[in-house]
Amino acid sequence: MGGKQLGFSDYEQSTAKKSTKREKFLTEMEQVVPWQALLDLIEPCYPKTSKKGGRRPYPLATMLRIHLMQQWYSLSDPGMEEALIEVPTMRRFAGIDLISDRIPDETTILTFRHLLEKNELGEQIFQTVKAHLKERGMAMKQGTIIDATLIAAPSSTKNKEGKRDPEMHQTKKGNQWYFGMKVHIGVDKDTGLIHSVETTAANVHDITQAADLLHGEEKVVYADAAYRGIEKREEMAGKSIEFRVAMRPGKRRALPDTHEGRLQDLVEGAKAHIRAKVEHPFRVIKQQFEFQKTSLRGLAKNHCKMNVLAALTNLFMARRQLLQTS
Repeated sequence: MGGKQLGFSDYEQSTAKKSTKREKFLTEMEQVVPWQALLDLIEPCYPKTSKKGGRRPYPLATMLRIHLMQQWYSLSDPGMEEALIEVPTMRRFAGIDLISDRIPDETTILTFRHLLEKNELGEQIFQTVKAHLKERGMAMKQGTIIDATLIAAPSSTKNKEGKRDPEMHQTKKGNQWYFGMKVHIGVDKDTGLIHSVETTAANVHDITQAADLLHGEEKVVYADAAYRGIEKREEMAGKSIEFRVAMRPGKRRALPDTHEGRLQDLVEGAKAHIRAKVEHPFRVIKQQFEFQKTSLRGLAKNHCKMNVLAALTNLFMARRQLLQTS
């Protein structure tokens, strides 16, 4: 990478008497993101020259860093442009010198996102990060936990089309209705890292995506009660997998106060303890990176975004181990 980008963490450490939360976070991400592998992945798709009469393209490294900051801080395209103007730490991370460099505007930031979507690079970024983690001893192959979470979509019709996103749908959970999409993930039972991602409309049943969340090497799969009957599905035929699916809550509450009933309750508790690991990546995605509501229309755009977020979630969760080995 260029000199400016590589010097970010050193610059922060040498100039800041007391680092802010943002500076600490970006300094860590500077060290754990496999920059060169991601640049090599995107570079063949990135324009080398400007259109006739246009400005020279911004350095790919700068645009990649800006895109990742958008995901980390849940910023819109105009919000990201504004942040680059107002926040020196974010400019330095992007490798932008306010005096000599132009700041990419919201249209340039949007164009880069469209480039990732058009070339289906979101999923490739996710795979590249998985390979990076595997090289550092974080293989994900023994057992899998599968689960899904709802991501809301704007229900307002105040837009150019005058209607809600046609690819999003509503579903009922408990006594409440939700409009939006579902994110389905497969998580390694030992590390808690994401190895598979699928996105669907909110009304798609969790169990229909289960087969696509398995990498094929796992011997055991953990899932909540929504996946009951998974072993009988056609797509699971012939798989030598032990499915440890939770008992329905009502059935568990009705277990008799006998030796067998208490033993069964202990088994359910052990399964729940392991399944709880899937909540950690969901917490990072929805709380740390604030992806609780879609800002993009359509499943394809959100699928690209979700793959990038899954890659960044894995790096964030594995950052301490990565920092020790870097």
